[in-house]
Amino acid sequence: MAEADPPARTISLGTGVAAVDAAAWDALAGGGNPFVSHAFLALLEESGSVGPGTGWQAAPILVEDAGRALVGAAPAYLKSHSQGEYVFDHAWADAWARAGGDYYPKLQIAAPFTPVPGPRLLAQDDETALLLIRGAEAVVRQNGLSSAHATFVAPEQMPVFEQAGWLVRRDIQFHFANAGYGSFDDFLATLTSQKRKQLRKERARASQGLRIEDLTGDAIRPGHWEAMWAFYQDTGARKWGHPYLTRAAFDLLGARMADRIILSIAYDGEAPVAGAMHFVGADTLYGRYWGCVRDIPYLHFELCYYRAIDIAIARGLARVEAGAQGGHKLARGYGPVATWSAHFIADPGFRRAVADYLEQERRAEESEMEWLEGHTPFKRSV
Repeated sequence: MAEADPPARTISLGTGVAAVDAAAWDALAGGGNPFVSHAFLALLEESGSVGPGTGWQAAPILVEDAGRALVGAAPAYLKSHSQGEYVFDHAWADAWARAGGDYYPKLQIAAPFTPVPGPRLLAQDDETALLLIRGAEAVVRQNGLSSAHATFVAPEQMPVFEQAGWLVRRDIQFHFANAGYGSFDDFLATLTSQKRKQLRKERARASQGLRIEDLTGDAIRPGHWEAMWAFYQDTGARKWGHPYLTRAAFDLLGARMADRIILSIAYDGEAPVAGAMHFVGADTLYGRYWGCVRDIPYLHFELCYYRAIDIAIARGLARVEAGAQGGHKLARGYGPVATWSAHFIADPGFRRAVADYLEQERRAEESEMEWLEGHTPFKRSV
């Protein structure tokens, strides 16, 4: 009996996620990770956080069946720089420029400004996921781009990239794992005595003389967003030179995603002095933005790490992901976790050079992971 022909599929490059039907996109995204939701990606476009003048040109890769139904999608961007990615390839760009090539524009499959692991191939099966990868490769080849990159890829999607022959890169973040704790004290009981005392001391010092509120949904009022914008600007100016999100993005977050956001705001009297923004996923609390207008010892740890643990335990969430980098999180109960990215390099010679670089980096990263795993603050099993 003859095998049936594979279903007809059309691969195209969209002009933005906002132009895609929201229900169709979210049906593929699955709803567990807020940063690949239609609401989040579309508001980045509509607020001007990505688009003209930002170096992020939205170009989602779309797969449709014969009836024009969306069966696959990937949030993709044509990038003219490497900012806002948190997987650093500046050395690759410099090397390619020295060889006489143009590294930019490149194709980036990612949630902009968001170092959060999640699905990057929004598809119901591996066959369609592979079509999305082949679509990304075609964009690179047909437009003379140097490369395509998928960053902070959910671990379960990495085998598809490996099957396609993309280069694999691993990095380290620090996540809190909720081992069924009933309270913060239950979590503290798993730490060594010295670390337990340190965390209690830091929490007491951070909140001394302050009032801290956790707000979500309709409880987040315009004044709270105004305060959070001021905090975000302060952090962005110090870390990146300018904030990635626009003021309009904060208004749209409030209008469209407030039920998936928790703001933890510290007040001195009636004046807000610091705040942290968390996003709620299906089983994860994602710490994203933090800032302050006054330097208060340990308040960053309280709002971003300890308060997040409290919230995750209260909501029965499996983990807290508190963003990129930050070895200081290790002493505060956040353990080392591997994160993954995949890279397609068009030029064979450049690909070999990047592959050699990644092999050396991998050996160093494995040693670092081994050291970190041996220096967590938890009690040792006998």
